[in-house]
Amino acid sequence: MSRSCLLLAVSLPLLLLALAACSPLTTLNALSPAGDTECVDGVAYGEGPRRKLDIYRPQGARSAAPVVVFFYGGNWVNGARGDYAFVGRALAARGIVTVIADYRLHPEVSYPDFLRDAAQAVAWARREAARYGGDPQRLFVMGHSAGAYNAAMLALDARWLKEQGMAPSELRGWIGLAGPYDFLPIENPTTKPVFHFPNTPRDSQPVHHVSRATPPALLIAARRDKLVAPERNTGQLAALLRAQQVPVRELYYDRVSHTTLVASVAAPLRWLAPTLDDVAAFVLTPGA
Repeated sequence: MSRSCLLLAVSLPLLLLALAACSPLTTLNALSPAGDTECVDGVAYGEGPRRKLDIYRPQGARSAAPVVVFFYGGNWVNGARGDYAFVGRALAARGIVTVIADYRLHPEVSYPDFLRDAAQAVAWARREAARYGGDPQRLFVMGHSAGAYNAAMLALDARWLKEQGMAPSELRGWIGLAGPYDFLPIENPTTKPVFHFPNTPRDSQPVHHVSRATPPALLIAARRDKLVAPERNTGQLAALLRAQQVPVRELYYDRVSHTTLVASVAAPLRWLAPTLDDVAAFVLTPGA
């Protein structure tokens, strides 16, 4: 057995034990050291405790790096920016200034208020990125699950960024991990009140906003996702984007689930899928 295989055989049971013993996200953060990155946390982009964000950047960053604004999932009812430090550290270690934003959740708000929060966070990044070593001309949005929906709606539906004096064309691209892009009629009982079901507006669905003006996309899904059907969501959206001649890269991974797709960004789980490599390549490609 090779040394790398031996290390994996020894460390994987310990990792699984740790994941079972406490919050999986807390464990991933604990096992994802900051390294040569730094974090500025708790910066307000609007009013109230849920309109704050954390900025992760390469240590001592002074040159203009690309900027990714990341939105986490949680079915629009839970989640916190601090739980996703492993995402910020991983991207910052690749030379990407990363903004992880909280947004208001149900029942405090419902559709479309969390999209307004997301757009406000992106507008903040556009204005302030240069202060943290970021290039506002190389701005991306990214999300996982419900957060991928948020990112998609900002990139596809111009209404939300327009309220902040921006347009989707100011985004260099967007990244969706296991996003729900077409989920009517709503079956999940938790999601129904978030989107006012059965009176959910048709235009709440990202698939109805595809146009040639949509920024380039990287769409990634778990091939056997049990929560968000990859064919209906990622596959359908990718096909619609291609029909409009929008550049899109569509990837499916075999060894991850809906939840471990984003977890594979963390150092201990990168053997599951090349998620970090593919995201970094999309963001850092010359001309991107």
